Amino acid sequence: MNKGLSYFIGGILVGSLLATVGFSIFLRGQQNAGGGTSRLVLKLGHGLDTGHPVHKAMVYMKDRLEELSSGSVSIDIYPSSVLGSEVQCIEQLQNGSLAMTKTSAAAMENFIPAMSVFALPYVFRDSDHYWKVLNGEIGKAMLKKGESKFLRGLCYYDAGSRNFYTKDTPIRTPDDLKGLKIRVMPSKTAMDMVKALGGAPTPIAWGELYSALAQGTVDGAENNPPSFTSNKHYEVCKHFSLDGHTRIPDMLMISSKVWNKLDPQVQTWVQQAADESVVFQRKLWEEKTIESLKQAKAEGVTVYEVDTAAFAARVAPLLAGIENPEVRDLLKNIAEVK
Repeated sequence: MNKGLSYFIGGILVGSLLATVGFSIFLRGQQNAGGGTSRLVLKLGHGLDTGHPVHKAMVYMKDRLEELSSGSVSIDIYPSSVLGSEVQCIEQLQNGSLAMTKTSAAAMENFIPAMSVFALPYVFRDSDHYWKVLNGEIGKAMLKKGESKFLRGLCYYDAGSRNFYTKDTPIRTPDDLKGLKIRVMPSKTAMDMVKALGGAPTPIAWGELYSALAQGTVDGAENNPPSFTSNKHYEVCKHFSLDGHTRIPDMLMISSKVWNKLDPQVQTWVQQAADESVVFQRKLWEEKTIESLKQAKAEGVTVYEVDTAAFAARVAPLLAGIENPEVRDLLKNIAEVK
């Protein structure tokens, strides 16, 4: 055997070994050395802090999974990006080295183009319409959209509505956004929305936003009330407008490579625990949103009720100009949900 061929075969063997080791780190075996059943532990990494309603929901899921499986299946949760950024965790799911992660549907847009529908403004009439879509046929189908990329959705968590907040200029009408530098997520759809409203979209990492606001790199940002207060952006921005331009859900994803190795009974337990955690999280989120708005006002922030119809009218051409036929069909189907 020549030297080149030996190196090639050796590389394959080493790669296979590393893949196996990586998988075992994040999904500990279902059988012990004697062939009996042992404890199965799924690893879950995400970027939220431990006080966040979504993290608490995942802890609830872990507890329920242990109850349903009589302790034979559990979840190890790694918060605060200790296993990597949101995108890095998604990539780890794709190669099977991480079992689960929480991601915004907006981040999934970079992997599954159809997910961009969630980042489009004023797609949902209200919270009731939003949950009817997510819990119905459309939402269930969207959870499966990533399976060709080894990403399977388990459930949606409430991330509320996103709203504009600024340092100096109150946003009461779309015209107030003209020329303002607004921080957005690294999403083309989010950038197009701010442009349609007359603002200057500025992608900045979430962890760098406070200093960007304080230093004047951007004039404002957009997010939900709990994120606004938990990151103390009220210390810099004293104007918060309830325009509710988007409702982008968080998604709990599992690696298809991991999912397909699970016993059908384990799959049933995992899905049930995830579904029950959604009910728990939605209640927490509602309470946290009310609490956050009260806190913001107490910190000297003025909260504005605005005419959302004016904002929706301004971005209507953006929706009308969607080129992706799949997204166009989704918009039509979502609008027809009563």
